[in-house]
Amino acid sequence: MRAFSYGSPSTALAVPPALYLPVIESGFPRQLHPYWPRLQENTRSWLLEKRLMPADKVEEYADGLCYTDLMAGYYIGAPDEVLQAIADYSAWFFVWDDRHDRDVVHGRANAWRKLRLRLHAALDAPRDHLHHQDPLVAGFADSMVRLYSFLGEHWNKRFARHFHAVIDAYDREFRNRTSGTVPTVAEYLELRRLTFAHRIWTDLLEPSAGRELPAEVRRHPAFRRAALLSQEFAAWYNDLCSLPKEIAGDEVHNLGISLIHHQGLTLEEAVVEVRRRVEECVEQFLVAEKDVARLAELLADGTVRGKETSIAVRACLGNMRNWFSSVYWFHHESGRYMVDNWDDRSTPPYVNNEAAGEK
Repeated sequence: MRAFSYGSPSTALAVPPALYLPVIESGFPRQLHPYWPRLQENTRSWLLEKRLMPADKVEEYADGLCYTDLMAGYYIGAPDEVLQAIADYSAWFFVWDDRHDRDVVHGRANAWRKLRLRLHAALDAPRDHLHHQDPLVAGFADSMVRLYSFLGEHWNKRFARHFHAVIDAYDREFRNRTSGTVPTVAEYLELRRLTFAHRIWTDLLEPSAGRELPAEVRRHPAFRRAALLSQEFAAWYNDLCSLPKEIAGDEVHNLGISLIHHQGLTLEEAVVEVRRRVEECVEQFLVAEKDVARLAELLADGTVRGKETSIAVRACLGNMRNWFSSVYWFHHESGRYMVDNWDDRSTPPYVNNEAAGEK
């Protein structure tokens, strides 16, 4: 079990200068859901039970990858069972991302096509896929059954619609990578909002708050702006931190790579530009945050429904804020980004090559 001490003034964790964001360390205090120790243990067991990672990989890498830390730092206030379902789903998402990467690297177009179609099917009828022979499909189905149990049919359909788009976006990435196509900056930004699953993580704020938000609240410009900025920060900071890993792995999907390829920037200039965008997200969120707080005040109109909606909006807004610190520290603690420590900079050590069909 990892000690939760990072982010304090006494921390020994050294953040590289190019990735150091004083505004996050000083203005976005890090929190951790009190359920985290059990969360970590239960997700580790779930990965084994669903055969998503072999036992030796789970033992050596699961805790150090910090997948549960990321979710426990984001969805503060969520009921324990909601946070557990989200954390398991998040761990599945990372494993799926790794499978996608290995399918690209080894040219397994047919295997990827089958997986894509099966995930689409499992998303619409998860109970029919709980015992699928592919652990990735069965694990996904298990996650969906649990996530679909919290808020009802309307939320479930919205979540499914959003994740169908994510699966299709991963297919676009597959085709780009196998053809060596680097998307333009504009194309990349549109695609990244899907592959990072901006809407999914925002949707999950609602079961964490215990209430589905009315459409007029979700679509309110202030709420949408704050949610988007929290996710853009996460996606672009991830690009900043994972740039060495993705260059080593011949990736084509990274804001820095698009800037280098299409706008002629040097690596150093691309790092500066991505960092500028990251910092701009923080500045703009601080403005949007005030607008959402005012919206929450207006929603509290003296009715029971208004009060409950206002409380839920404040909970969602607080967790949008938590996303900044959780994402920031995750990238400096997780073994997923410690490329310089890998024997092969293009092959993550936590990926089981043989189990994925590689020899």
